Amino acid sequence: MARGERARYWRYAELPGVDLLHAHYIHKAFSRHTHETFVYAAITEGVEAFHYGDDLVRAGPGQIALVNPDTPHTGHAGVPEGWTYRTIYPDPELVRSIAADVLAVRGPVGFTQPVVDDPYAARLVIGVHRAAEEGNALAADSLLRLVTARMLRSHGGLRPLTPRSAGARDAARARAVLEERMAEPPTLERLAADLGTSPFALLRAFRAAYGMPPHTWLTDARVRRARRLLDTGTPPAEAAVAVGFTDQPHLNRHFTRSVGVPPGAYQRARGVGRGRT
Repeated sequence: MARGERARYWRYAELPGVDLLHAHYIHKAFSRHTHETFVYAAITEGVEAFHYGDDLVRAGPGQIALVNPDTPHTGHAGVPEGWTYRTIYPDPELVRSIAADVLAVRGPVGFTQPVVDDPYAARLVIGVHRAAEEGNALAADSLLRLVTARMLRSHGGLRPLTPRSAGARDAARARAVLEERMAEPPTLERLAADLGTSPFALLRAFRAAYGMPPHTWLTDARVRRARRLLDTGTPPAEAAVAVGFTDQPHLNRHFTRSVGVPPGAYQRARGVGRGRT
């Protein structure tokens, strides 16, 4: 991590299904990646800029960056001094349960804007962090539910299902193959031939369906699977090979570009294993 930067990625045991990140970045640049969770990032200092879909958006103090699950995005400093933020990563099932309780909405929900200007909600996100740091489970859980309900009421709704075109079906089949053969994936040409389509047609369909080409998606998927292995105590070197990275430094590079901390630091902050940075 560059000089002057700091990051803690952790989990509070009394807040199941929620990850927490408190970080200050200056030179850090997140590659295009996704999360299986939602993201609520309350900016406390500086400005974060990030690509969300085809747009480059910015978030500053008093604002919250909101990212839906499986939505490609990036992240980098929007000003020379970088940015500081406190981020919550709640599990989709938790958000759905809050939506059902508060809004009587059933089904997959999501947020309609990537950045919202809501200083009160930002203070609630910060409050979740501080309560977790102090071991105040009641406050952490209560504040998480309050900020989620507030964001859903103001900027949320059901996530519409997209029509399943022939290209989308090919993309989904390709994704399933890559998930199954993550450590030894086929070439694009072989993958397209097996699916009965052309390489460029598959490339276009995959990008349209998942917001990134297959090779970028595969790297992101490998990082996500490596995280699950790290959570079970698998050493980083073993996790790297299991998901298809060449070695631990290869995993370190991509993991840090997506998660914000190296695999070893990620494990130590969560109290898992004895992973090396």
